[in-house]
Amino acid sequence: MKDNKVVVTVAVTGSIGDKSKHPALPVTPKEIADGAVEAGSAGASVAHIHVRDPETGQPSMGFELYQEVFERMRGASDMVINLTSGAGARIIPDDSNPVGLAPGTTWSSPEGRTEHIVRLKPELCSLDIGSMNFGPRVFANVLPHVEDMARRIKEAGVKPELEVFDMGHIAIGHHLLEKGFVERPPIFQLCLGIQWGIPASTKNMLLMKEALPADAIWAGFAIGPANFPMVAQSALLGGNVRVGFEDNFYLSHGTRAKSNAQLVEKAVSILKTLDIEPASPQEARELLGLL
Repeated sequence: MKDNKVVVTVAVTGSIGDKSKHPALPVTPKEIADGAVEAGSAGASVAHIHVRDPETGQPSMGFELYQEVFERMRGASDMVINLTSGAGARIIPDDSNPVGLAPGTTWSSPEGRTEHIVRLKPELCSLDIGSMNFGPRVFANVLPHVEDMARRIKEAGVKPELEVFDMGHIAIGHHLLEKGFVERPPIFQLCLGIQWGIPASTKNMLLMKEALPADAIWAGFAIGPANFPMVAQSALLGGNVRVGFEDNFYLSHGTRAKSNAQLVEKAVSILKTLDIEPASPQEARELLGLL
C-alpha cells in the first residue's frame, strides 16, 4: 500500500465451475473481456484472465482465446492484464493404471503453459510455483518446470506474480529470486482457503506475509465466504486485494453477485470504510513496479 492506495485485482472466471454453478459466469472471450472492463469501471485496476472453451465452458489453453480477450480488453480499457499460466498443471491419476493419467488431466510442458504469455507479452502474468492437492486432483508445478517457466517469462519481458498456496511455496519464491529466475522486487499473491492449501485466517495471512522477502510487493485473498473478510485483512496488513468469480460467487450469505463488477464494488466499499482508495490502472503500474 502507498498513499492509502490499494491495487484491486478482478479474477474474472478461473477454471473451476461452469454456468450450472452461476449463469453469469463469463465463458466466451467477449464475456470475459466485457466482464473485466465492467469490473474496471467499478474500481479494479488489474484483470486476472483465464479462458474457457466457448462450446463446453471448460478450461482451455487455446492461444486464440487468450488473444481475443487480450485484444478486446486492449481496445476498451487501460487495465493491467494479468494472464494465467496455471492452466496445464492438473493431474488426475488413473487408478486402474499406476502410471496412467485419467481424463481431465491437463499436464503440459513449460513451453505450452507460457506460449500465450511469450507471444502476447502482457504486463503481468501469474506463476504458480508450488504443487499441492487441489480438491480431488494434484496441482503440479515441479521445480524444474517452474524454473523454466520463470525463465521464459523473464525473457519475454513480463513480470510474474508468484502464486503461493502454502508456506513451502514461499520458500520456492525465495529460491527463484536467489537463482535469478525472477527479478526484484518480486510480486507475491497469497492464496488462502483453497482446499488442502493454507486455511484462510488472520493468523495465516500474517504468517505468510512475514515470510515474504523484505522487498516483496504482495496481495492476499481467500475463496468462498472468507473472500471479503480477507479483503479487509490484506489491506490492513499493507497488501493489495483480489475478488472475482474465480474465487467467490456471493455478495453475502445466500445472495449471489450478478457480475464481477458487483464483487469489485463491495471490495471498494470495504476499502473506503478503512479510508483506503482503489488505485487507478496507472497508479497500479507504479505500485506493482511495472513502469
